Amino acid sequence: MFIVRHRKIFFAISGLLLAVSLWAMYVFGFNTSIDFKGGTLTEVKFSERPAQNEVESKIGALNLGGISIRPSGDANYAIRTRELTTEERQALIEVLGSAVVERQNTIGPVAGRELKDKAVKAILVVILMIVLFITFAFRKVSQPVSSWKYGLATIVALAHDIIIPTGAFVLLGHYMGAEIDLLFVTGLLAILGYSVHDTIVVFDRVRENLRISKETNTHEDFEVIVGKSVTQTFGRSINTSLTIFITLLALFLIGSPATKDFALLLIIGVIAGTYSSIFVASPLLVTFYKFRRK
Repeated sequence: MFIVRHRKIFFAISGLLLAVSLWAMYVFGFNTSIDFKGGTLTEVKFSERPAQNEVESKIGALNLGGISIRPSGDANYAIRTRELTTEERQALIEVLGSAVVERQNTIGPVAGRELKDKAVKAILVVILMIVLFITFAFRKVSQPVSSWKYGLATIVALAHDIIIPTGAFVLLGHYMGAEIDLLFVTGLLAILGYSVHDTIVVFDRVRENLRISKETNTHEDFEVIVGKSVTQTFGRSINTSLTIFITLLALFLIGSPATKDFALLLIIGVIAGTYSSIFVASPLLVTFYKFRRK
């Protein structure tokens, strides 16, 4: 009951995080990778990988503009630059000395825009299908809150779980050079799936407690039922999230450098998703109920 009774505090916390995230997106913009804005990606392999700053200094002497160098695998570096001419590609290969070029691809801005559009459409389609499923699954729950409001609460929770990790990565992109690529989009889709799963568990317990209240003729207030449902599923939600969090933390700390940003995104998403399922989605049902009674 504590969570439902003090829901305005938790709404305020979410509102603050959302405001900071949206502000960061508006002010700093998105540091998109070659996948979206086009350019040249060169992956080279060393017999013994040198320090990253050493590679950066060699490439910096070529005056290719902004570059991004990331470790890949055990002995590789993935080098992202603007679209290079044939002469610039050759100069890049020569300055790296004994490194073996494993791949060198160019993605044009048109292809990048197409990928960006498809990524946005994929996220919107997933959200729409999730909302339609929840509305259908709770179609028989019409009192005291209509089934479509369960879907509306889910939309708010999903927006919460997408905007906050995205805002975090916009800040990381501005201050630390983190890029938004196709793997980032994959991570957002995974976060959506995890978040809605956790939300449905709580909603299903609300539906079950509503049925029990009706059958036993106890006529408990809806706020009490939601509070009880959140309490009953709280331990399960935290334990599940903690298990996933530990796994992702291990991947982030000792996993491949190529997956560190992906693991960090999922860590932020799991935390945001767990928070929204417990402190946002279910208390929103009570808020809808209160508005209906006014």
